[in-house]
Amino acid sequence: MTPIKDPIDFIRRETRIRPVPHAEEIRLHVADEAMALWQKTEEDLGELGLAPPFWAFAWAGGQGLARYILDTPDLVRGRRVLDFACGSGLVGIAAMMAGATSCHAVDIDPFALAAAGLNAELNGVALSLEMADITASPPPDADIVFCGDVFYDRAMADKVTGLLDRLLERGTDVLVGDPGRSCLPKTRLTELAVYNVPVVGALEDNEIKRTCVYRMKSEQVLPEGR
Repeated sequence: MTPIKDPIDFIRRETRIRPVPHAEEIRLHVADEAMALWQKTEEDLGELGLAPPFWAFAWAGGQGLARYILDTPDLVRGRRVLDFACGSGLVGIAAMMAGATSCHAVDIDPFALAAAGLNAELNGVALSLEMADITASPPPDADIVFCGDVFYDRAMADKVTGLLDRLLERGTDVLVGDPGRSCLPKTRLTELAVYNVPVVGALEDNEIKRTCVYRMKSEQVLPEGR
């Protein structure tokens, strides 16, 4: 068995180019079937216990954000964007297509960054890419930050919320796309849009997910004695 030496070559071989169901202006390299690709990645790398291939699918929260960005381009036009946990790069690509000055796409998975770069090229835009866990670091400079599908478990939600709080303290605009994940901080979110988004049924509990785009608010601090 030949190990994966080039993630880009692997992605090209194991995915197909398709339009995003809820943002058809954008095309992505996507997998036909989640478990098959996951197993193929582990076999080719010779490693077990790898993270799922989040980069190989257009998740509901990301699709919602992409649709909202494309429909309201003034949100990003002329602004510096941070696409946190970028996965396929879908949200960052939408931002650049809508007129953002730049987009810094961050993920901890090298395959995600390879996919994001390929997908950006496919759609005629450029992203700056960084493989890092920035949740415990000083956040990058940005005017607006997008987070799609990041509140899926408590540990991740707590890490992400800490990062987003630091961004909010700096005055950075924070938008979240989410189909109702279990750890979503609902009391701190203002709803901006609602969509019914087609998704991969094998990855979700339904083939259509009601997905919201939110603006995140700073945590309210009560006065002393309250």
